Amino acid sequence: MRVALGLVAALLVGVGLVLQQAAAEQAPKSYFLHLRLIADLLHRRRWLLGIGIMAAGEVMSAWTIGNLDLSVAEPLLATSLLWALLVSIPLTGMRPRISEVLGAVLLSGGVAALSVSRSISAPSASFGSAGYWPAAAVIAVIAFILVRAGWRRSGHWRAILTGAAAGLIFGISDALTRGTLLILSSHGVAAALTSWPVYSLAGATLLALWLMESAFNAGPLHASLPAITAAEPLIGILLGVIVFGDDIRISPGTLALQAAGLVALVGGVILVARAPMLSGLRPVQVISHALGTEPVPAPDSATPKKPEHEEV
Repeated sequence: MRVALGLVAALLVGVGLVLQQAAAEQAPKSYFLHLRLIADLLHRRRWLLGIGIMAAGEVMSAWTIGNLDLSVAEPLLATSLLWALLVSIPLTGMRPRISEVLGAVLLSGGVAALSVSRSISAPSASFGSAGYWPAAAVIAVIAFILVRAGWRRSGHWRAILTGAAAGLIFGISDALTRGTLLILSSHGVAAALTSWPVYSLAGATLLALWLMESAFNAGPLHASLPAITAAEPLIGILLGVIVFGDDIRISPGTLALQAAGLVALVGGVILVARAPMLSGLRPVQVISHALGTEPVPAPDSATPKKPEHEEV
């Protein structure tokens, strides 16, 4: 049941990301890494719809992270990209290519391999020792370096580097979510509100969201989403071991399985995210499908572009 809820969470997140990127890429490129980008997106209904759907998925994701080891929950939540691909098939009418099918198989296989070879959670009494959290600070510094590198570039590379930074911060946010939920379950709401993880979680989540929207603004979905989706679970698993003391089963067989799972996960994410169905998906199609009406055909190159803030 917990695994099924994790997959539903990934589905909602995947659809929400597709809608957000479609709106963010329409915003002026000069808004990259500016708060004006968020102000602009708040006036776009398709972005608000995407945020709402993703928020519902993130709530379920938080429950999944709180009730499963990060080394199990993170790969499950990484299938959001796979769900985005599957949802786009009936909405766009485009047939998947062999590379996309291979990517879907690799992604699913990577999730299965990491789940089977999962670590065993350490006792909750050992969680959250402040001495282990500097590892998150090191990851944050790496994210900052990636953002600076992205700032000096444009187009695809800007989207890739900023997306990778967003994924790193999302991984930290996932670890903070686990810590917050453990405090809630052990000591109650009052203790959580007087502890640092809950406020660090809020800050990390807002920062990661800002970086993600900037990555979406910088380039198409296949440039930014692979980096986001690959970096988040890897950092979540790493912090699960370093901060929470998850015990990894050490044997040649499990090490080989984990290595194969990570390679398959990253390779599958890249192949699936390059699917033309993701770039061909239009938010109006999602809305029309949900309302049971006929989707409006996507505009072609001969159709004049709509003003920046005009919504379909």
